[in-house]
Amino acid sequence: MKRFHSLILPLATVGLLMCPTLSQATSLDPIDNAGVQVQRQEQNGVAYLSGGIGEDESKAIQQTTGYNLHMTFSTGPGNEYVPDVSVVVQKAPGQTVLNLSQAGPLVYAQLPPGKYTVVATRNGVERHDTADVGSGAARNLVFHWNGEN
Repeated sequence: MKRFHSLILPLATVGLLMCPTLSQATSLDPIDNAGVQVQRQEQNGVAYLSGGIGEDESKAIQQTTGYNLHMTFSTGPGNEYVPDVSVVVQKAPGQTVLNLSQAGPLVYAQLPPGKYTVVATRNGVERHDTADVGSGAARNLVFHWNGEN
C-alpha cells in the first residue's frame, strides 16, 4: 500500500504539469469584472467568445456555458497563452462557418452538431485538428506552437 501511495503523488504532479489549463479551468475564484473585456459575438450565425488576456478574462471565458467547441492557443515550453491566432472553422472543405483573425488565446464557439475542421495559424505556421461536436460535452482543442516567433 505504501508503494501505491508513493506513485500517486508523482503521477498527480505530472498530470497537473502536463495540463496547466485544466487546473485553471476548474478555478471558481471570484472574477474582477472590471478587467473582463470579452463579449459574445456572432459570425455566420455562429456565436463565439474570443479573448482570455489576463487571469480574470481567462476565468470568465472558462466559466461560461453553452459553447460546444473550446479552443486554446499557446506557445513555448511554458505553454504561454497567445492572442494573435487566425482561426478558420469549416463544416466541409470550402464551407467556412467561422473565420477569425487576431483571436485567442481562448475561443469558445457554439456550432450546430457535426464534424468540423479547424485550422489555426500563427506567424504563418498552421495547426490542424478536427472536432465532432454535438449536444453533449464541449469538445476541447489545444493548438500549440513550439516557440515559432
